[in-house]
Amino acid sequence: MQGSAFARRRHAHPPEVHSFVSKMSSCYASQMRIVVLSDIHANYEALTSVLHDIAQSFPDVSEIISLGDIVGYGPDPELCVKTVQEHGIISIAGNHELGVGRSKYRSCFNKQSVEVVDKTAQLLSEESLEYLRSLPLVLSLHGALFVHGLPPRSAFQYIWELDDERVLLKFSRFPEQVAFLGHTHELGLVSAVNGSVVRGDLKEGTHTLDFTSRYMVNAGAVGQPRDGDPRAKYLVWDTESHELIVRCVAYDPTETVAKMKAIGMPERYARRLLP
Repeated sequence: MQGSAFARRRHAHPPEVHSFVSKMSSCYASQMRIVVLSDIHANYEALTSVLHDIAQSFPDVSEIISLGDIVGYGPDPELCVKTVQEHGIISIAGNHELGVGRSKYRSCFNKQSVEVVDKTAQLLSEESLEYLRSLPLVLSLHGALFVHGLPPRSAFQYIWELDDERVLLKFSRFPEQVAFLGHTHELGLVSAVNGSVVRGDLKEGTHTLDFTSRYMVNAGAVGQPRDGDPRAKYLVWDTESHELIVRCVAYDPTETVAKMKAIGMPERYARRLLP
């Protein structure tokens, strides 16, 4: 990120996420372009590829917001937590943060996933565990809601579990026009228009959200895709124009896969990273 204002501020206050973000936001009051990403899942190679793409393609972004699941499945939870902190990325808690930080949540995971959660907790320093425990379940910023699973506060529920009636009920429970969410590891767009629900894919490229509709925007996954496309996904959102850019970043997962195998992560999670 050399040469950008974002890079200079990143190095000024590496571990102080909240104070850093507050200062950066005020400096960019007239530039409200933010990055939204989700489900890094301890995949350091995917995360650094995304950060490089942001630096090269969008050096003027005001903030980066993570929708949770920084950890889980991948081989580098400690390194990814530190990278998120060093880059001043604002984050909320995903279900994996809850699982590794508080044992009472581990009953919410299936048998294979809870083994991953246990292993991930062993790979994290106490300092990083405390950071993960400190993350909020939800944030309301720039007129939008940011939550891992489903609004208003769920880190565990999936959008695809809901029929249209229940989706409309969810919309009634938060005031923001747009809610950004992750958890499914797939890109997607759900809108409420005149009492009807419209569900659609969210393709790579530029989209403009209608100011008269309400939206739930699924940000896909940086480090553990489930859509058949192994590239790392993230969004760039203009809070003024409501322009939404979907980015898909190719990277070499060979090192990540090798590290996953070396520490005994289940093979299915490594297979998802391969073309």
